[in-house]
Amino acid sequence: MNGYTTQPMSAGKKLRQMLSNPSKTVVAPGVYDGLTARLALESGAECLYMTGAGTSMSRLGMADLGLATFTDMHAHAAMIASINSSVPVIADADTGYGGPINVAHTVRNYARSGVAGLHIEDQVQEKRCGHLSGKLLVSREVYFNRLRAACKARDEMGGDIVVIARTDARAGTDPEGNSGFEEAVIRLKGAVEIGVDCLFFEALQSEDEMKRAIEELPKVPVLLNMVQGGKTPQISNEHANKLGFRIVIWPCLGMEAVVPAYRNALASLYQTGKPPAKENMGPNALFEICGLKELMAFDESVGGKAYR
Repeated sequence: MNGYTTQPMSAGKKLRQMLSNPSKTVVAPGVYDGLTARLALESGAECLYMTGAGTSMSRLGMADLGLATFTDMHAHAAMIASINSSVPVIADADTGYGGPINVAHTVRNYARSGVAGLHIEDQVQEKRCGHLSGKLLVSREVYFNRLRAACKARDEMGGDIVVIARTDARAGTDPEGNSGFEEAVIRLKGAVEIGVDCLFFEALQSEDEMKRAIEELPKVPVLLNMVQGGKTPQISNEHANKLGFRIVIWPCLGMEAVVPAYRNALASLYQTGKPPAKENMGPNALFEICGLKELMAFDESVGGKAYR
């Protein structure tokens, strides 16, 4: 025994390691609470994506119109990242929640909470979901200052957390009237010069645009956002890999699955007086998804007897 213990790899380092393999695209299903995170982990997910829209809807019961604060988003991201620290979590960080000082504060706190990666965007503070119309952007200068702050905070924290630069320029307009595909490319090229780790070209509107984005952007990892029913046509994870995308996120996967199922269950409850006729999981099975056996085993391992 040399007296030293091996520190586990940080989530950020693990995500960087995953991104270093060009033959395998990182696939991150969207999770919006602890239960969907547990289900994704149970399925074998190797990376999770904490959706901002899902956080706003599940935590506040409100549409994604910039109502979720730093406190809301950070607490949610920290909770999800803590469930299984060996599985990286990429989290939405919106605009960084203010000026450069706020952005740095956001990056530091996400990193301290075990979040592997986060993305900072170029919308105004009164932002909205990236797949809604009418988005307004800050100037290039303001956007680049946000990214400089994020990268400086990352470096001061040891450089583990992955900083992802997102632009909404494809479907948004800045104060000078700049917008569209070419404006998005200009902004993302500037982001690479600043030192970000990954690029997020929001709301690509055709497969041709996907191909052009990979061709025209610098050779750093590029993320593809697959929003079901959104502006970007859906392609498979395998096809995204062939096109050159290094991360694919599916933000609405959980919400799209849960909302119809719960609506059907409610309809059955009101129409027949009971839930749909199917096998019930029961409380034990539900709790086991969320670590019942592990928690009881830990209690017993330290002499506890309450759960025998």
